[in-house]
Amino acid sequence: MSTTASSFASPTKPASWSWEATSESVAERYGLPVEQVVRFDQNTAPAPPEMVRKLLEIGAFEVPLSEYPPSDYGRLVAAAAERYGVAREELLVGAGADEILDLCAKAFLPAGGAAIVPVPTYPMYGILTDQRRAAVLRVPRRAADAGYALDIDAVRVAASEPADNGAHPGVIWLCSPNNPTGRAEPDGVIAALLDGLARDADAAGRPHPTVILDEAYTEFTGGSLAGLRAGYPRLVVLRTMSKAYSIAGLRVGFAIARPEIIEEIAIYRPPGSVSNVSVDVAAALLSDAALAPSRVAAIAAERERFGHALRDAGWDPQPSTTNFLLVAFASTAAAEAAAEGLLSRGLIPRTFPADHPLAHSLRLTVRNQEQDDRLVAAAREIGAGR
Repeated sequence: MSTTASSFASPTKPASWSWEATSESVAERYGLPVEQVVRFDQNTAPAPPEMVRKLLEIGAFEVPLSEYPPSDYGRLVAAAAERYGVAREELLVGAGADEILDLCAKAFLPAGGAAIVPVPTYPMYGILTDQRRAAVLRVPRRAADAGYALDIDAVRVAASEPADNGAHPGVIWLCSPNNPTGRAEPDGVIAALLDGLARDADAAGRPHPTVILDEAYTEFTGGSLAGLRAGYPRLVVLRTMSKAYSIAGLRVGFAIARPEIIEEIAIYRPPGSVSNVSVDVAAALLSDAALAPSRVAAIAAERERFGHALRDAGWDPQPSTTNFLLVAFASTAAAEAAAEGLLSRGLIPRTFPADHPLAHSLRLTVRNQEQDDRLVAAAREIGAGR
C-alpha cells in the first residue's frame, strides 16, 4: 500500500492530487484497530492547543454558526496583522495555505504561461501550474550534501529563457523551510535570488516574475522573509495555522504581500470559505504571543530526541528545522520495505514514487514521545528482520 501523495496527468486531463490512504483503509488492510493507526505522513500534531478545547466547549462565537462569516474576516485579519507585523491591507485569509496557493495560481498563471518549481518540493506547486494549463519548469535543487538548497543560478537561467510553449516563467514557487527535505534555505539565498531575478528581468525588459514563498514551517526557524517584499514588490509569502499552531483541521492560512498584489489575488477569493469557528479559534491563538514559541520549542526538543533514537535504531534521519524528519535509506527497495513494515504496525509514513529524487527516503512527522517511541521500536524490529 502506498501512502504517497502524488500527481497524475494525461494529454486530456490536468494533474491532480492523489489522496493519502485513510487510517480506516490501513487498519482494514492490516487487520488492526483503527485506534492503533498513527499518521506520521501529514506533518500534523497529535492534539491542538488546550485553548482550542476550551473555546469549543464555551461555544460562544462572534458570529452564530447559522450565519456566514464576516466577508472581511476582520477579527482574524487584525490578529494576524499584529502577530506577523504587517498592515491589514497586506493580508489575505484563506482556507489553509492550500487555498492561498490555488488563488495565487489563478491570479498569476494564465493558460499558456509557465512557472518554475525547484524540486524536490511540495507537489501542489506543479499540480496547480498544470491545472492552469501552464508549463511546469522543474529545476533540480542542489544535492543532499548541500542540504537540497536552491540552485539560484539554475533558477535564474530558467527564468530568463522561454519554456517549450514559448512563455517566459511568470511565477516561481519557493518553499522555505522546504517540504519534504526539512531544511531552510541558507541565509541570504532567497534575497540574492530575488535581486538576481529583478536585475535579469530589467536587463531584458521583461516584467518581474511573481515569487510565491511558502513559509508553512517558518515558525520553526524563528524568522520570516516577508520583509523582502519591500525590495521585491512581486513577492507573496504564505503562512499557515496548521503546523506551529496545530489546527490543520480548521483550515486557516494567509497570504502576505504588498496591497496591490493582495488586490490581484483577492479577485479570486471565494465567499465564506473560512468558517466562523476557524476565524474565532485562529484569532485567539494568534493573540497569545507565547503559544507558538512554546509549542515550537517542545516539538524541536522531541525532534532531536526522536532523531537520536532513530539513529540508535540504525536509521538515517537527515537534519531538519521543521516538525518532520526525512529518513534516507540505502535504496528505494529498502525504503519500500521499511514503509511496509511500518504500515503493517499501523504507523503511516510519507513515501515517494519510484521516479522521485527522494524515492530512497521516508518522511516522518514528529509527534509525541509515546507515538514516536512506537515508531522507533518498529524501526528496530524492521532492522532486525522481524
